[in-house]
Amino acid sequence: MIRKIIHIDEEKCSGCGLCANACHEGAIEMVNGKAKLVREHFCDGFGDCLLACPTGAISFEEREAPAYDEQAVQAAKEQKKQETQQKPPKGGCPGSRMMQFARTEAAASASVGRSVSRLAQWPCQIKLLPTRAPFFDGAKLLIAADCTAYAYANLHEDFMKGKVTLIGCPKLDAVDYSEKLTAILRDNDIKSVTIVRMEVPCCGGLQRAAETALKNSGKFLPWQVVTISRDGRILD
Repeated sequence: MIRKIIHIDEEKCSGCGLCANACHEGAIEMVNGKAKLVREHFCDGFGDCLLACPTGAISFEEREAPAYDEQAVQAAKEQKKQETQQKPPKGGCPGSRMMQFARTEAAASASVGRSVSRLAQWPCQIKLLPTRAPFFDGAKLLIAADCTAYAYANLHEDFMKGKVTLIGCPKLDAVDYSEKLTAILRDNDIKSVTIVRMEVPCCGGLQRAAETALKNSGKFLPWQVVTISRDGRILD
């Protein structure tokens, strides 16, 4: 049958593995360091992998392909039910492999007088994060500009604690984060959003992307924006 299905440009593929993580049907696997559509009948044509790809290597095409087989997809999912949800795709970039950290108050108490990390997951860079992940389930999101961690000394305790942290810099990344953030908000059970930005104008791009995502997600979520001054003060 002729239908819409994904096409992966191998030359553009960086081998990061994010598309394989985003494809919950299991149609994509990493083969010799490149993403491959290995099961055409598992591809539902919705394109979650497109949003996850940081290099634009994935597109849609209309061509002869077997029909989407939901029964086969569900059977394959059942087989993998016992596998850990955080296991990365083979051949993926180590820096983008998903991890979730257990941060307990007991551990924090044991480190009296020492700062403790409140980072709840890896990766944390917006460009590397998948649009769906176990750590997004029921999460409070912190969307923070890179520089805030250096300008505001107590970012971990005051903002990161109890949240899933997404960081980025629209000026350095030269990308509009709104599409990926929209997918994260739309496709996961997100409870709230906190945006922490610097006072500098370029940080407005991060705030606008988050606000656009909140609007386009179709959800009504509690959210707030906090602005940090260049000398490390909270301005609002």
